[in-house]
Amino acid sequence: MDIDYVIRKDEPHAITEESTQVAVALYERWERSNRLNVMFIKTKVTADIHSSVDQHENVRDLLKVIDDQFVTSKKALANTLIRKFSSHPLTDVKGVREHIMKMCDISTELKKLKVYMSKSFLVH
Repeated sequence: MDIDYVIRKDEPHAITEESTQVAVALYERWERSNRLNVMFIKTKVTADIHSSVDQHENVRDLLKVIDDQFVTSKKALANTLIRKFSSHPLTDVKGVREHIMKMCDISTELKKLKVYMSKSFLVH
C-alpha cells in the first residue's frame, strides 16, 4: 500500500471520458492515498489547530497549514523565552547559582529556536 504516494507524486489530471485505464488507475491511487492521509492527519492534530485543518482536503495543503502553525508557535515560544530572560528577577530563585542556571536554560532553548542575543543585550 502506497500511503505516501500522494506526497511523492503530483496530483494527476482529473478523470475525463477520454482518460485511459492507466490514467484512471493512477488518479484513483493518488486519490485514495490523499484521502487516507488527510483522515489520519485530522485524527492526530491537536485541538488548537483543528479549526484551520478541517477546511483542507489535499494532504499537501494540509501539511503546509500545519507547518505554518508551528512556525507561529515557535515565534510565540521565542517571544515568551525572551521575556522570561529579560525580566526574570534574582529574587524568584534561591540563589545566584540557580539564577545563572535558569538563564543558561532559557538561552539554550532560544539557541534551539535559532534566536541569538547580542552581548550588549545580555549585559543590560
